Amino acid sequence: MTRSLAETLAWAGDGAAHLRGLMTRMGEDAYTAPSMLPGWSRAHVLSHIARNADAMINLLTWARTGVPTPAYASHEQRDADIEAGARRDAAVIRDDVIDSSDRLAQVVRVMPQKAWAATVENVQGVAIPATDIPWSRAREMWIHAVDLDIGASFTDLPTPMLAELIADVARVVGAAPDCPTLRLVATDQDRTWRLGPDDGSAEDVRGTAAGLAGWLLGRSKGRDLRTAAGERPTAALPRWL
Repeated sequence: MTRSLAETLAWAGDGAAHLRGLMTRMGEDAYTAPSMLPGWSRAHVLSHIARNADAMINLLTWARTGVPTPAYASHEQRDADIEAGARRDAAVIRDDVIDSSDRLAQVVRVMPQKAWAATVENVQGVAIPATDIPWSRAREMWIHAVDLDIGASFTDLPTPMLAELIADVARVVGAAPDCPTLRLVATDQDRTWRLGPDDGSAEDVRGTAAGLAGWLLGRSKGRDLRTAAGERPTAALPRWL
C-alpha cells in the first residue's frame, strides 16, 4: 500500500462531508426505507456509521494510552446498539452521525505523533498499525454512502482512494482458498489487480475502476464488466469481510 496518513485522514474527512450532504437530501421517511444491505434499513446503516466512529475513537485511545480498548465491547453489543439506534427518529440519527464524526475528528486532531506508531487490534482481532484506523474509517464512510442507495456511487470516491480500495479488497478476497484466478483491469486507470494465485491462468475482467470496486465488494452484479471474450464475468467471488 502506498497511501499516507495524511491522505487517509483527508479521505475520511471528505467521506464525512459527503455523507452529511447525502443526509440533507433524505426526508424523514427515507430513513426507514431499505438499504442495499440485506436486512438493514438506511437507519441501520447510519446508526452503524455513528457507532463505528465511537469504535475508532476507542482504537485511537488504545494507541494513545497503550491500554487495550477494543473497538466494540462485543459483537453482540455492537449489533444490539445498531438495532436500537435504527429505531430512533430521523433527526436523532442524523445528529448522532454528525456528532460522532465530529468527536472522532477532535480525537484525531489531538493524537500525539508518536501514538500513530502504536499497534492495536481491529474488529476482526488482527493487529494493525494505528495509521490504519483512518483508512478503516474512510472505507466505512464511502462504502456505506453507496449502501444507503440514495444516489451515491463508487465514482464519487477520490480517484487515488478508489485504487487503494480495490487493492486492499483484492488482497483479502484473493487470499481466500476458493477465490478464482482473475486479473482486474481498470479501463479508466492504468492499473491492474490480481485475485488468486499468480500461476499464469488469470482471466481478465475489464471495466471502470468504480465498476470493478462495486463488483469486488459485492455491491453490483458486474453487468458493466466484461471478460476478454466480451462476456459478463460469471466467477463467484468470496465475501470480503
